[in-house]
Amino acid sequence: MTDLIPPTLTHVLHLEVDVAAAIEIGATPNGVRRIVPILGGRVSGPLMTGIVLPGGSDVQQVRSSTETAVLARYVLESDRGEFVMIENRGVRTGSESDIARLRADEPVDPANIYFRSTPVFETEATRLSCLNNRVHVGVGARRKGLVIFDIFEVQ
Repeated sequence: MTDLIPPTLTHVLHLEVDVAAAIEIGATPNGVRRIVPILGGRVSGPLMTGIVLPGGSDVQQVRSSTETAVLARYVLESDRGEFVMIENRGVRTGSESDIARLRADEPVDPANIYFRSTPVFETEATRLSCLNNRVHVGVGARRKGLVIFDIFEVQ
């Protein structure tokens, strides 16, 4: 037995990311690929408030009819003019019918979907430096034209 203390989570950010319809690339040598353009959005929470800048994307690898790996890259801008780059890797799983409904941009109860991520941040803003040197985890939900994430710092 060790004296290590299990980590706790502290909520730091709430993201509402506006997305366009997915571009279906199709079956490639690396699996079925989809690209979801990021149109903008909002950031709130105890760490910062601001916006999601347009221009990022969510690159998806559909591994099966029940599992999708995601890699999103985009930029946040605080209401103080600070920029934060985010690379958010995750996985989304659910029943075959629920995942098919999500891919068709139809509503699905978030309780039926496992949507977790490990965001990594980069910023030069001193006030937000904890984003650079802490581990974070996210929990997500998909709605029509929108991806919602709550981001937690691992203590």
